[in-house]
Amino acid sequence: MQAPRRAGTTTVARPGTSEFDQRHVQETGQRWVDLSREVKASGLLDLQVPRYLGRLAVNTLMIAGGLAAFFLLGDSWWTLLVAGWMGLCGGQSSFVWHDAGHKAMFKSKGWSTAMGRIHANLVNGVSYGWWVNHHNRHHSHPNHLELDPDIGRRTVIFDHSQYSARSRWGKFVVRHQHVLFFVLLVTEGLKMHRTALQQLFGGKLKNPLVESLLLAVHYVLFLGSVFWVLSPVKAVAFVLLQQAVLGFYFGMLFAPNHKGLPVRTDGESLDWVERQVLTSRNIRPNPVIDFLYGGLNYQVEHHLFPSMPRMHLGKARPIVREFCAKNGIPYYEVGIVASYVDVADFLHDISEPIRQGEVPAEDGQLEKAA
Repeated sequence: MQAPRRAGTTTVARPGTSEFDQRHVQETGQRWVDLSREVKASGLLDLQVPRYLGRLAVNTLMIAGGLAAFFLLGDSWWTLLVAGWMGLCGGQSSFVWHDAGHKAMFKSKGWSTAMGRIHANLVNGVSYGWWVNHHNRHHSHPNHLELDPDIGRRTVIFDHSQYSARSRWGKFVVRHQHVLFFVLLVTEGLKMHRTALQQLFGGKLKNPLVESLLLAVHYVLFLGSVFWVLSPVKAVAFVLLQQAVLGFYFGMLFAPNHKGLPVRTDGESLDWVERQVLTSRNIRPNPVIDFLYGGLNYQVEHHLFPSMPRMHLGKARPIVREFCAKNGIPYYEVGIVASYVDVADFLHDISEPIRQGEVPAEDGQLEKAA
């Protein structure tokens, strides 16, 4: 049982405790309208096109610098440093397609889609069309065991009811998931490549011609350049390291946002605002954190106002904190290290009964292994 946490100056019960779960959940109706009006009146939902153009310029310079270093170094093991850099650049470009998908960059749907496809398909080899559908479902049902695809696509489990469906390898991962979750993040980029190809060849994309052309250009330029400049062994090492850094960066960006917070089922008792806030975790901001996380460290504010430009999320933070404190809604924010400790502790606690010989049945009930 976890102790209550503080939101502003009000002590509130932690989700999962009887004090919280048994309370009558009031509709936030008018309270939410008032908050939305305050945020809108503050100009925090206004688009920031010039500032986004500046971010695009910075991203372009970062990628251009990496490419220049790659070709200048030539067939050298020093290019592995460039591989790591390009992995970080890919992670930074993911913020562009993320914000474009939320219509936080441009008013024009065409410009938003173009930016999304360039930075997802062309730069990273990820299907933008698949990602938008996937991410919208996540925002509608964060941490819902059946409806949040971010939970369903993981090898680790967040509830004992998920264990029985795991493969033999998956069950091994679950037993050690508090460690292997972080280790396996290096494959996150490769999994997104695989998903893009599965969506494409499975006929599940709305614009398969455009997406397939951009994906093809990505693979031809990326793999063609690497194997043209580097010897085969160095080329393979470059690709693997670049993908490992990219995948690890992707995973470390998204892991603290919701993992280890309450999971929900069809027996949902929370209204929309509480559902968004209670399943989100902020990382305490500073300029370095804001840059590395691209605004995703303000996860509570982002889930309440998905179309808010990332530059304004920090300004919305005190407004949202005050709203949560007044309404007795837990607002959870921790430092960067504590956020990952939270995730690891949660995964450890979920898998501990399994390591002790208990086997979860399909309904999630624990039974002693025969």
